[in-house]
Amino acid sequence: PVAYDGVAIVVNPKNTWVDHLTVEELKLMWAPEAQGKIMNWNQVRPGFPDRPLVLFGAGVDSGTYDYFTAATVGKEHSSRGDFTASEDDNVLVQGIAGNQNALGFFGLAYYIENKDKLKAVPIKPTKDAKAVEPSVENAKNGTYQPLSRPIFIYVSTKSLDKKPEVGKFVEFYMDPKNAVKLVAEVGYVPLPEKALLAFK
Repeated sequence: PVAYDGVAIVVNPKNTWVDHLTVEELKLMWAPEAQGKIMNWNQVRPGFPDRPLVLFGAGVDSGTYDYFTAATVGKEHSSRGDFTASEDDNVLVQGIAGNQNALGFFGLAYYIENKDKLKAVPIKPTKDAKAVEPSVENAKNGTYQPLSRPIFIYVSTKSLDKKPEVGKFVEFYMDPKNAVKLVAEVGYVPLPEKALLAFK
């Protein structure tokens, strides 16, 4: 593992009715069987308004999509198909920021970069649990569940044995002075320094 990431659930800032969601409600919205059936906010929770539910999410070829579907629906790469999907997170930000009825998901870094245009939704892993805000700190301390995850690099043992430069690259990559800075630069959450030192 080299970093943590969180998947942020976001709505339009003019959305006044959502102060949190449960994982069960996310499943209700995003499961394949929701397509053509769960079309309005009031179908997600009594008390939500009778307004159209407009969904945006990471592209279906992305790891973020796979992780989100596994964590919420219970099966990787399984969701309704009638949502606006994009590999370009800026398209998702613009879509959600431009529609009061929108809800979407993407990597935590894009929410942090655009928090002036979006409203983050705290998530309850179970109905009776405390709602937890998507943040760097909550991804790092493990409380933002089930929507935070470790990010890994994978190294061929054959390459490590035969190519000294591969080993040097991994050492560079895992060195705390490099990893913490570079991971933060690309929007992921750095591992604690002592975890990185364990790989020496």
